[in-house]
Amino acid sequence: MAMTTKRRVLYRQGTGFWRMTTKWVLVFGALYLLDGGLFRSWGDALVWPMIGVLLWVPFGVGVVWYPKKDQRVVLTTRELRVRRKRLPMEKVNLLHVARLWLEGRSTADDQPVLDWPRLERVVWVPLRDGRALGVEFRDPAAFAKVFGAFAVEACGGPDIVRARAAAETYPQPRPLRARPADDDGSWTDLLDIFN
Repeated sequence: MAMTTKRRVLYRQGTGFWRMTTKWVLVFGALYLLDGGLFRSWGDALVWPMIGVLLWVPFGVGVVWYPKKDQRVVLTTRELRVRRKRLPMEKVNLLHVARLWLEGRSTADDQPVLDWPRLERVVWVPLRDGRALGVEFRDPAAFAKVFGAFAVEACGGPDIVRARAAAETYPQPRPLRARPADDDGSWTDLLDIFN
């Protein structure tokens, strides 16, 4: 497998702190302008920014920093970093990723990436030992596209991937932990309407 030794960043996802703060300022700023301009005086409308600041602190900490869809993720040519955990590319079954990507699917999912519903945020990263690690994203299709293209390139191109996939056998990746039936992943961000 032709792996690049250079550490090149392919995909980066931040914690969502500034994204959430911007949405918060837009919502309460609009309420301030609407209330001060139409209903009451500008002095009375100052209550909206104060409410926004008081609510932002617990909401920002609880909803932005801790849910998995807003975790820090960095994909490089050598590893996948999720928060502080590192997964070297030597442990990832890149052939499986590349084969599924050429078929229009992504990792351990049967559904095409472009058909994923908005609430589907998990991308399964198949490992060489037959397991699959679930990583949750704000935009899973964007990560899957970058990861699939990288896997095809790392395995030598589409023709080599198809030839190797036909010749090699490996276990079908299974999730590390089965998700309970009532667990739908991270809650929907109430301010996702701005995306």
